[in-house]
Amino acid sequence: MKIALLILYFAVLIGIGLYCRKHATDVDGFVLGGRSVGPWLTAFAYGTSYFSAVVFVGYAGQFGWRYGIAATWAGIGNALIGSLMAWFILGRRTRIMSQHLDSATMPQFFGKRFGSNALKIGASIIIFIFMIPYTASLYNGLSRLFGMAFSIDYSVCIALMAILTAIYVIAGGYMATAINDFIQGTVMLVGISAVIYAVLESKGGFMAALDGLARISDDKVATTPGIFASFFGPDPLNLLFVVILTSLGTWGLPQMVQKFYAIKNEQAIQKGTVISTLFAIVVAGGCYFLGGFGRLFSEQIDIKANGFDSIIPTMLSGLSEGMIALVVILVLSASMSTLSSLVIASSSTLAIDLIKDNFAKDMSESKQVLLMRILIVIFIAISAVLALIQYTSSVNFIAQLMGISWGAMAGAFLAPFMYSLYSKKVTTASCWACFIFATVLMTANMLIRPAFPAIMQSPINSGAIAMLAGLVIVPIVSAITSKPDKNLVDNAFKCYDKETKVPISVALGKND
Repeated sequence: MKIALLILYFAVLIGIGLYCRKHATDVDGFVLGGRSVGPWLTAFAYGTSYFSAVVFVGYAGQFGWRYGIAATWAGIGNALIGSLMAWFILGRRTRIMSQHLDSATMPQFFGKRFGSNALKIGASIIIFIFMIPYTASLYNGLSRLFGMAFSIDYSVCIALMAILTAIYVIAGGYMATAINDFIQGTVMLVGISAVIYAVLESKGGFMAALDGLARISDDKVATTPGIFASFFGPDPLNLLFVVILTSLGTWGLPQMVQKFYAIKNEQAIQKGTVISTLFAIVVAGGCYFLGGFGRLFSEQIDIKANGFDSIIPTMLSGLSEGMIALVVILVLSASMSTLSSLVIASSSTLAIDLIKDNFAKDMSESKQVLLMRILIVIFIAISAVLALIQYTSSVNFIAQLMGISWGAMAGAFLAPFMYSLYSKKVTTASCWACFIFATVLMTANMLIRPAFPAIMQSPINSGAIAMLAGLVIVPIVSAITSKPDKNLVDNAFKCYDKETKVPISVALGKND
């Protein structure tokens, strides 16, 4: 059953990739689907790019073990902050200004918004470097599930995932990714609901499982009875950092923000906001909720020997063959959808923002698309090799890799990007200050972690601090540095002043 489902799933993915080739003949079509993607596809593309094996295997397992049922707050934060507020605050303005500036990538947006080629190149380098550890974390989580279900070697899992993703992304570009994301998102919604039910039933149902969790104590964590079944868990402060990193981080991640570039119209934004939020409640909330019961399986789990990433696979190992097959497809869907978004964001950044704009300015549309396809292969190959290296190194936890990647990219881009959509006062110097602060902080955290204060030794906490610091750095540096060119800024913001007629159901007129 497991093999049959996988073969069918792979065939559908590849078939959609080949079908969407007609949408991937030019840069706009390959990278953004011609800016004509509707609400359902955009919302599911956003959600499936958001949640992957990193969340299902890494974060749900680790934080569920540490915080108990209170880890569900991370899922709630993902839905309300990472989805609802992100769409509400960034969605419309990103779509309008990015089209006005004719920008298809985040570095291109920075370059045109601030009239700085150096800023564009700097953003491109940050994306390329810090996308790689995030991608490696995807392979890690997926391979653990495959190993549990099929006893397949880690290297085989990596090769399989890399080849299949490359085929359908190279063939169909963003549109193929969006359609596949919708299918993968549907699998995720059904799968996580079924898995939660099956796992809790194996422990006697929800109330029995909650009662069992309340009876577990860990003197190394907290001495309070029932702490793992409590509202805020044993460590609310560090849990707050988790919520900030995993929720606010989406506001500055290139592969997430790029979804807003491709939205079709105003109606798609409104519907997409609701769909994306509901999707996050079910998937993210469900993942962390499930992970909160990890300690019920403590007799089967050896954290010292196998790490936190072994928790979720162990919880699922006792399920039926049919449920394990569903879990494998669930995690495969989540991981491949995220991987496809990462490789499109990275390849388009290198092709458009670095190579085309600096070394081959007369490159035709067809050659740009070909270059992006070549870079997709290179990026997937590099990340696969690094995933193999990482597997044998001391960096064992998925959460560490994702924390470093999200902290660096979202810390660098979140504040400059958001402020530049709303304020004419943001300066190029403030962008550089944010770029440098976040990347230096996260690189130092990776290389000399013991030298950091205790609260910041976790890459999760450092990443959250990098994001919050950016919100302060940008306005302060903008206030003390030279003002941006007025004509450049006015040209960027005039897109918001353009008048458009809408039905009365959308906006009341003066005399209505």
